[in-house]
Amino acid sequence: MNGVILNTIEIIKKKREKEKLSVDEIKFLINNYAKGKIPDYQFSAFLMATYLNGMSVVETATLTEAMLHSGTIIELDSISGAKVDKHSTGGVGDKTSLILAPIVATAGVNVPMISGRGLGHTGGTLDKLESIPGFRTDVSLTQYKSIIKKCGMVLASQTKNIVPADKLMYALRDVTATVESIPLITGSIMSKKLAEGIDGLVLDIKTGSGAFMKELKDAKILAKSLINTAKAFDKNVIGIITDMNQPLGNNIGNWLEVVESVEALQGKEIPDLMTVTHKLAGAMIYLGGKASSINEGVEISEEIIKSGKAYDKFLEVVKLQKGDVSIIKNLSKYPKSKYTEEIIASKTGYLKEVDNYEIGMSALQLGAGRLTKEDIIEPKAGIIFNPKIGDKIKKGEIIATIFTDRKKEINSVITRIEKALKYSNKKVTKHKLIKTILR
Repeated sequence: MNGVILNTIEIIKKKREKEKLSVDEIKFLINNYAKGKIPDYQFSAFLMATYLNGMSVVETATLTEAMLHSGTIIELDSISGAKVDKHSTGGVGDKTSLILAPIVATAGVNVPMISGRGLGHTGGTLDKLESIPGFRTDVSLTQYKSIIKKCGMVLASQTKNIVPADKLMYALRDVTATVESIPLITGSIMSKKLAEGIDGLVLDIKTGSGAFMKELKDAKILAKSLINTAKAFDKNVIGIITDMNQPLGNNIGNWLEVVESVEALQGKEIPDLMTVTHKLAGAMIYLGGKASSINEGVEISEEIIKSGKAYDKFLEVVKLQKGDVSIIKNLSKYPKSKYTEEIIASKTGYLKEVDNYEIGMSALQLGAGRLTKEDIIEPKAGIIFNPKIGDKIKKGEIIATIFTDRKKEINSVITRIEKALKYSNKKVTKHKLIKTILR
């Protein structure tokens, strides 16, 4: 492209006409938009053209690279050992990060985890962590490295210097109906993860009624796009597609999910949550070179939970990030919601289907989430949802318990949850939690 003067309008037109963009054209757009030289109205046109016409593997990798280099890339060469992270595409009750990071760090693999906040019906790891009194996710780069060196893991938020282009682009995608674009999702996820200084990445791609990718075929397309982009940067990667047609575990809401995570770390049997967690942790341990296979990694993960060492590691990182360890050791000390209400089954039958999106939105309505980035979260609000698809529910049993300070929302939420459930008189097959593993 030497000697060619690039023009924003011509690049937008090229993508509109389904042509492939060159490396220089993509970098020109991202760099100039990040610097404020391309206005939102023009970049919105580019986002929509990309949403409608897609990108090739090479274009997507170039987009990711341009976004990555818009800010600081963390160097972790001074920290010995492999650095492996996990990314989930989001869901309801998805608290695996809080459990698997201490497991993997205990296994001897560094976990430099930069997480996000919840928006809409899906929860965010940062909001869960910040429900722990005093816990700081806004650590400096120096603190970030120091915490990893001390305990093999860190649970941090994205700083303003890490992939600033993504922050600008995501805000625009959110208001231009282009969030669901596979190349744009890939660029957003991978640029942030690559900026962490990782060697390997395990992807948890959710599919089902509580996921952004409702259909398995769409989840596979996203998984392959993420994997191909990771490969373009010579990163070891494993994609695991998991079920999100019902809440993962039983607790939904920030502090409630911390409670369930702590209980899991202490060895409580929570079958669905721990099946997914051990598989993801096992894959991370394998990528980190501490196991010869994913299955061996799963066995190591299970043993670490039984030993109590993962719980000790969690206490260690809470202390290092200024959280109140006494609250974690005595969960009952946490403030209680003003209102607690049980939802009782009105009939007997097998749970056939859960509209998991509605369960997530019910938790949000109680105060556990945000519809806009400015909304204030109530950390103790949420739902304990008891049954799993395939369970027989008897009339009079407690289906769920809701916790909130918002009295006026209670009746509406009860109705919403009841409508989200479908029953059958016949036995129902339980859902397969791990749909597929992509290498």
